[in-house]
Amino acid sequence: MEDRGPGELVAAGEILQMLGVGRSRFRMIQLSPKFPRPYQVLSVGQIWLRRDVEEYIRLHRTPPPAEDGE
Repeated sequence: MEDRGPGELVAAGEILQMLGVGRSRFRMIQLSPKFPRPYQVLSVGQIWLRRDVEEYIRLHRTPPPAEDGE
């Protein structure tokens, strides 16, 4: 069977959207020991495994409150 690599990768821009936060808030979240370590650090920045970020969101982020009328 062909090795397909570690899985889908995401950078800060994608993670900002996944978390629904801005860059300064993301920097604070990154400092948390619960946030996953980057999969790799490249010359253009850090990258993470999408599944690690999704697991962090599932375990450590609460969904935003529902808006009125929903």
